[in-house]
Amino acid sequence: MLPIIVQAAENFCLHQLSFVCQSMENINQKRTLLAYIDIETDEGVFHRAYVGCDYSLVQVIAEIFLGENTNDEQTLIDMLLEITNMIVGSAKVLAAEAYEKTMLIATPFFVLDNSVHTTFDSVHHLGIENGAMMLALKRL
Repeated sequence: MLPIIVQAAENFCLHQLSFVCQSMENINQKRTLLAYIDIETDEGVFHRAYVGCDYSLVQVIAEIFLGENTNDEQTLIDMLLEITNMIVGSAKVLAAEAYEKTMLIATPFFVLDNSVHTTFDSVHHLGIENGAMMLALKRL
């Protein structure tokens, strides 16, 4: 399932942001904003999909979508929640088209404590412009 989410994130970067992204082995430890959204597959399996972006990347995305050069913390959190919803929503469509699989997705939530990093089942990092995005999946 993570490859579908990665493909959706790559599509988001290319088509919504006009940025080319590339896979990265690891990322520099920067301040990261993290959100998750729960997914239920048509087999009744539950996963939690995480989207994390470094602060500078969320700021750039907010500038593109909102047209404002500077955004406060709450605006950046709201932007990350929207990014998470758009990427996982797109993954839902990709899964339906490519694999005839359905997924139910819930509402995205912001993670206040980034200590969950050690509990992921799979992780993928993307380099985007001068920032980075982390995509992760955990089975519930």
